Amino acid sequence: MSAESAQSAAGEERVRAGRRTLTVHRPDKVLYPDDGLTKGEVVGYYREIAPHMVPHLRDRPLMLERDPEGVGEQPHFMQKNAGSHYPEWVRRAPMSKEGGGTVDHPVCDDAATLVYLADQAVLTFHRWLSTVGHPHHPDLLVFDLDPPGDDFAAVREAALRFRELLAEVELDPLLMTTGSRGLHLVVRLDGRAGYDTVRAFAQDAAELLAARHPDRLTTAVRKDRRGDRLFLDSGRNAYAQTAVAPWSLRSRPGAPVAAPLTWEQLDDPELDARTFSLRDPDGVHAQAASRPWARPPRPRGITAAARRLEKLRRSG
Repeated sequence: MSAESAQSAAGEERVRAGRRTLTVHRPDKVLYPDDGLTKGEVVGYYREIAPHMVPHLRDRPLMLERDPEGVGEQPHFMQKNAGSHYPEWVRRAPMSKEGGGTVDHPVCDDAATLVYLADQAVLTFHRWLSTVGHPHHPDLLVFDLDPPGDDFAAVREAALRFRELLAEVELDPLLMTTGSRGLHLVVRLDGRAGYDTVRAFAQDAAELLAARHPDRLTTAVRKDRRGDRLFLDSGRNAYAQTAVAPWSLRSRPGAPVAAPLTWEQLDDPELDARTFSLRDPDGVHAQAASRPWARPPRPRGITAAARRLEKLRRSG
């Protein structure tokens, strides 16, 4: 923890996050056993990265990935409902379930909430692609490039090909590592179209790219049908689905970070999906300080892009 934190006699630390002072419980608890990284270090990371990360979380329902006993131990679970014990200042958003009823999702609008949730052993933050105020109209579209193994060269190649295809329909994606095995391409939308329209476009784009490179790429959902081809996953583009948030840690050995990139960084032969990690916090903070998404493309409408895509599909 930083010099601004205060150690108590009860195995707790007090830290300042934004306008609030919070208690970190059991800061010496090891949450990444293979790496010796503690809850205190996890909380410290999220406290420091908050200025860069919170804007990507703000006003979005979250799904929280928790490891109270550490990575690789039980319990490990995904949490959609905000805990009943959460303080009143943690924002809740009641979101409709497709089968009826509602879920009170937590929403992270500030550094204090980020730190509080990290103290609850939330390692990974998964965000909706739409906001609380417009839940059925996504303002983000995500393609997940998922290789069958750890062949990052195949991921790099697929990302460049997907970028070329999206340029043909006048979309300009942002790029980020997943902290797992692949990359995400993130397209900013104007939020006018509903999920059905966005999902159909995403599926059609992935299928067209796979048809152009059938020996290298696939949209087959079943793993036994993919072979050694890279999976173009467009399935996150649906109501109540989530994608890992930029700058989030992952619940994996090595404490990798899902980090935004510039497209120029894709040329780095040393880059892979787990390049950025809490084992090298200075490297993560340097990447954040470089502001790789400082000039994001303006949000675009999906309807016009879908028309252009259909022309490409018809032309073969």
